[in-house]
Amino acid sequence: MYKIYFRKIAYFILDSIYIYLDKSFVMRSRNIRDIPVVSKRRGGKRSYAEWAHVIGIFQTLFHNYLGEKSDTKILDIGCGTGLLGIASRPFVQSKGEYVGIDVIKSDVEFCRNHFPSSNYRFIHFDLNNPLYSPSQVKKKQPWPVEDESFDIVSALSVWTHLDEQDSIFYFQEIRRVLKHKGKAIITFFILDDNYNESLKIRNDEIGRFHGTSQKQWIFDKSAYDSLDWFYPSWAKVPEKAIGITDHGLNKMLDASGLHLSKHYQGNWKEIPGLFFQDILVFEKR
Repeated sequence: MYKIYFRKIAYFILDSIYIYLDKSFVMRSRNIRDIPVVSKRRGGKRSYAEWAHVIGIFQTLFHNYLGEKSDTKILDIGCGTGLLGIASRPFVQSKGEYVGIDVIKSDVEFCRNHFPSSNYRFIHFDLNNPLYSPSQVKKKQPWPVEDESFDIVSALSVWTHLDEQDSIFYFQEIRRVLKHKGKAIITFFILDDNYNESLKIRNDEIGRFHGTSQKQWIFDKSAYDSLDWFYPSWAKVPEKAIGITDHGLNKMLDASGLHLSKHYQGNWKEIPGLFFQDILVFEKR
């Protein structure tokens, strides 16, 4: 216990020194200068290197799926402490806008101070989530942004924390706020054929090593009696990690009218992948 505590303290100290020194060496990826110290890094990732890696992935995706590459309007759902806000910077520039929404008020307040640019806006969304904001308003409500006003909607590890009803309701919100031909880049745990094939690998690993991290991503319990939304049995609340079947994904598509353009498989399924979670790209037609 003491070793873990002192290791964390040492890392926090070294991280702050490293970031301070590293900024003077950054040449061609200037936006990564916005990566905060480890105590402010959220989203299931605390490593500086992993933040830089994920920023690069999503900056590339934004570039690939945007029609116009500058003065873009981006809505980031579950913005946390600004990971995708950093990835968005080259596309927002002077006339564009980045809007980050999050249910955690302290993260929103941090972002307002960390991203002082006039074209960056952050909104605290007073909504209940059993994991992140259990004391907030339980009634579903639209995002406080205008209809058909964004070129891209992004959500990094958000639908992996939503039950069936919230998933479908807020998927319809994506369509409402997207411009015609706008894109949504959303991450999921999709329980498809690749996932089912990975279960044998996971079960073999568990048997061989008497329970490893492989067990973490077995979605074996129904989330609130859903037939298509599942969570791992170790989770105290389903919203800790929720996976969705292909049938569940089709439910969201039918309800929203969005079109699935691309599915990048996640490497959590024991296969090579662009990112840890599945990345799905949707289009409003």
